[in-house]
Amino acid sequence: MAKIIALGAYFYQALIAFGLLIVVAHWLAPVDYAAYSLFISLSQFGAIAAFEWVRFSCMRFYPGQTAEIEAAERRTIVAEAAACALFCLVAAAASLAFGVSPLVALVGGLVAVAQGGSDLHLTMLRFRQDFRAFSVLQGSRATILAAGTLIGALVSPTFLSTVTGLLGGYALYALLATLLSRRSGPRSSASLDMARVRKHLVYGSVSAGAASASMFAPLALKAIFTSVLGPGGAAGALLALDLLQRPFVLIVSALQAIQYPEIVAAHDKGGDTLALRRELGQYYALLTSFALMMAAGIFAVLVPATWLVISPDLQAGFLATAPFVIILSLARVLTQIMLPTPLHLKQRLTAIFALAAIDCALLNLFALASAFLLAPSAATLMAGGALGAIFASLIGLRLMATLPFDFTWSPVLLAAAGLGVTIVAFVLSYRSATVATAAGIVIGGVCCLLALNRLRLGMRASTAA
Repeated sequence: MAKIIALGAYFYQALIAFGLLIVVAHWLAPVDYAAYSLFISLSQFGAIAAFEWVRFSCMRFYPGQTAEIEAAERRTIVAEAAACALFCLVAAAASLAFGVSPLVALVGGLVAVAQGGSDLHLTMLRFRQDFRAFSVLQGSRATILAAGTLIGALVSPTFLSTVTGLLGGYALYALLATLLSRRSGPRSSASLDMARVRKHLVYGSVSAGAASASMFAPLALKAIFTSVLGPGGAAGALLALDLLQRPFVLIVSALQAIQYPEIVAAHDKGGDTLALRRELGQYYALLTSFALMMAAGIFAVLVPATWLVISPDLQAGFLATAPFVIILSLARVLTQIMLPTPLHLKQRLTAIFALAAIDCALLNLFALASAFLLAPSAATLMAGGALGAIFASLIGLRLMATLPFDFTWSPVLLAAAGLGVTIVAFVLSYRSATVATAAGIVIGGVCCLLALNRLRLGMRASTAA
């Protein structure tokens, strides 16, 4: 039950973030929204680049087997987090040399520190199995940050006021987290163990490098759109990137959090290779099916949802690029989360980083190539990026095959059929939006329900075995 509540906190956070983007896109002018979108991506990238190696080390080594080890790990992680915060502020100061105003640099640096630090704190709560505090703080953070951002935009519908409100939300959340977590773990009086720091650095830096490369890919793509089309012309495409990537990451990450520990246990047991092959096959089928069903669901409601929730000034650019963003997001979420599974199990960290770098490079190189070879429009740029993401996933498939597995095809094929139906309905919606959308929802929904049933039966059979 605690894990289900924790997963519910993830979905609540995603729902709040989705609604926040819709409101902010309505309240801000297209140029201000483009600046806000780029600011959020930059701050997220900064938080990952600075803090992610500590978070990966936390996931591997914290809390340990005893209270003494947990206290030592906590002391080490806190010291490492302080160093990461200092790095973020130094990087923000360095951005002044590139023409960034001092106030924007300061706010950006503090937001990166707040995001990285709060993510690390929530990770520590989750791995210590303190799901109650994790769920409360995860939901509270989403609510407080959304409220702060909206208050800032309401005071003045400008980029700077909006991000200042976001920073105020982080300050309020930090106070709440301090109050709720002040007695959440043991304290260590021993001096900092530099050998432990080196162990964290070696293990975490390689994994964090892959995460940073994955995060840099959409950031670079946004920069390409802004430079080629201008802030106003790119705003609709940037909104599509902001909105449509999130559901894929949410659903696949949540499913991985539930199922991946069982995969690790089956792998570490050794000997029983048949059990591992079966577990891997079901795990891959689960993630692939849900990713395909998510794509089908978005395609099914894309046209009416655009009319209802997207600002009229951004609807044309949003609809022109949204289909390619869906395909791009589907390919990238599997490349980032599912395809490297054997590499993680075998601890082939160099290959993990290489796959992330290839994904980033192909995504942006193909987008640039499309701008040079075809007429530079939002649709052609995004189509090129989607093609690059597909090629990267093909490379990931080759790496995934390094560990044998028995794939469960029936739910994946049913989910793919649902996606195909909704794509056809989306194309036909330009002629008869109501009829095509209704048909896509009904027929695609039936295919997805059948896929869910096949997944349920497969998991029940696995449990019985």
